[in-house]
Amino acid sequence: MTASASASASASVSASASASPTESVFTAPDGTRLAYRTHGSGEPLVCVPGGPADSTYLGDLGGLSAHRRLIVLDLRGTGRSAVPQDTSSYRSDRLVDDIEALREHLGLGRIDLLGHSAGANAAMQYAARYPDRIGRLALITPGTRAVGAVITGDARRELARLRAHEPWFPAAFAALEALIAGSGGDRDAIGPFLYGRWDAEARRHHAAGSPDNPQAVALFGAEGAFDPEATRAGLAALRAPVLLLAGEFDLNSPPGSVAACAELFPDARLVVQRGAGHYPWLDDADRFVAAAAAFLG
Repeated sequence: MTASASASASASVSASASASPTESVFTAPDGTRLAYRTHGSGEPLVCVPGGPADSTYLGDLGGLSAHRRLIVLDLRGTGRSAVPQDTSSYRSDRLVDDIEALREHLGLGRIDLLGHSAGANAAMQYAARYPDRIGRLALITPGTRAVGAVITGDARRELARLRAHEPWFPAAFAALEALIAGSGGDRDAIGPFLYGRWDAEARRHHAAGSPDNPQAVALFGAEGAFDPEATRAGLAALRAPVLLLAGEFDLNSPPGSVAACAELFPDARLVVQRGAGHYPWLDDADRFVAAAAAFLG
């Protein structure tokens, strides 16, 4: 929650966070046991995290569980989900099978689907493969590798310089330059660029949300994981409404790349949340929940 967020928003988020989610399991087509958490009640919203990392970093998406029943999947090999025998199943395109298995497990004809960060790649691939099984699609600060979008170093530098007044900027920008140049660099050092404010809460979230399965991360985008041309063609035929929400300061998923991704959908709404980074429900829960709930109905 930012300093500008209202006290009422803080109270609602605290009340929402105090309700413990229920935990459930189901079996993927290859026999891997997968886990998911359920927050809130009402119409279900299947949520696919990024990382790949333990989905606890999503929390209840800033209180969105007051509007929808969040079904938050732990991707295979993360959180409470089992490590698969076939490690090639960590690929983004293979995770589509897990989303479909979860839909069948829940007994839903169609699903409203939310993907965050890297998880948005799998969500888009699912929508392209099963367009008739999507009710609404929400892509939150989405990764765009599935559709072949490339984010240049210059685009990241330009966005980073908007934070030049921040006390942490010199060290973080130096680390960013090293990463762009391919000369090493500490990825954790650019963490401040992913948040609207770099305070104690953001530091805790950044540390707790770091992926702890390097193999899952490395193989997520392995050869064959993405077929941008096929995915773009599938999304062009998608008739479901789509929300693409970007953070104004998000170095990982810059607003420009998210806007370009929005053009791939016949029925898309682009929202750029002011003052937000890669985790907009943390930076301003009120604003994030208002945008998401309005779209999801």
